[in-house]
Amino acid sequence: MSTVLTIGVDDALSAAFHEISGDVLALGPEAVAEGTLTGHLAGPHAPALLVLGAQVPLRTALSLAGQVDVVSPGTSVVLVAFPDPDLWQEAMRAGVRDVLSPHADAAAVQAVLTRATGLAQARRSAHGAAPTAAPTRRVVVVAAPKGGVGKTTVATNLAIGLAAAEPGSTVVVDLDLQFGDVAGALALVPQHTLPDAVRGAASNDPLVLKTHLSRHHTGLYVVAGSDSPAAGDTITAADVARLVDMLSREFRNVVVDTAPGLTDHTLTALERATDLVLMGSMDVPGVRGLRKELDVLAQLGLVPARRHLVLNGADSASGLAIEDVERTIGGPLDLVLPRHKAVPLSTNTGVPLLEKGGKDPVTRGLQALLARIAPATAPVRGRRARRRAGTR
Repeated sequence: MSTVLTIGVDDALSAAFHEISGDVLALGPEAVAEGTLTGHLAGPHAPALLVLGAQVPLRTALSLAGQVDVVSPGTSVVLVAFPDPDLWQEAMRAGVRDVLSPHADAAAVQAVLTRATGLAQARRSAHGAAPTAAPTRRVVVVAAPKGGVGKTTVATNLAIGLAAAEPGSTVVVDLDLQFGDVAGALALVPQHTLPDAVRGAASNDPLVLKTHLSRHHTGLYVVAGSDSPAAGDTITAADVARLVDMLSREFRNVVVDTAPGLTDHTLTALERATDLVLMGSMDVPGVRGLRKELDVLAQLGLVPARRHLVLNGADSASGLAIEDVERTIGGPLDLVLPRHKAVPLSTNTGVPLLEKGGKDPVTRGLQALLARIAPATAPVRGRRARRRAGTR
């Protein structure tokens, strides 16, 4: 984590921050236009101080300060400008924590840095105390900007892993309303599907709802996807909200496999999420889509404190390097899953990798992801395994 992130700050002022802090990441004003800034502000690696320099237009800087206040409350925003009472008032309302003169000397920089980092630590503590502890109940949403990136594989494996640690504690919901296949991935032939779970008495009676769930032999409960696109189209966002709320009261863990993109149903689930697993693939459209979706969710304030960025199907033959991906999305990946023959075999047989167990790198990576979400359910792997699985 960089203590200070500067955007559009001139060399002299940036050098003053570096001399005092020793931990500065300096970006040009184009970082705002390119949308890469969000990646630097999301998650636990957000800087304590964001300095918006004179090269960033004032209106843009004030708008950005308001977004930062929502996306990264542990980051204090400092505006570089000639202060006057009107500017101070407008800046404070926008979420700016301090204003620094472009000609500030070392003493002024030190004072601003001390005030801002102190406030950042206090706000980080206030906002972060609850999320850093393992939540009593989890709603894990698995999402991706496009299809074919392995959402269902990851969602079903996470659900199997959580259920194995505590049978009867976990339910997985297939929220891909038109073409979801969670049931197929688990080799289940459900008697009831998602439309049944949100209609009639099941919509407000937990006992009736449970009779509409399928049960996997591992003890995992399943809300199977709609058996036709037409039936899926009848489900509203309000239905999803009611279902997820009811399930989260009845089960310790709710895992939601979503449709590609950001549908109203996915956004509704994200409003209730304690964890977001956001997935991308190792190709140019997949990486750009991952960055765009992360940016949009950040702007909407729908990135939970426990966010996990996963790149699936990594392959050296793709022409992309992990560094290329991280540069594009504006931050580090949390997990990289390689392409491996174990995955299609698992999909075709309906036996999740974490149910079967194995030593292949994808299984190890899924175990590492499970350990990130629920540390008590899986052992922490050694350094060699971490590098192989691509965890960060």
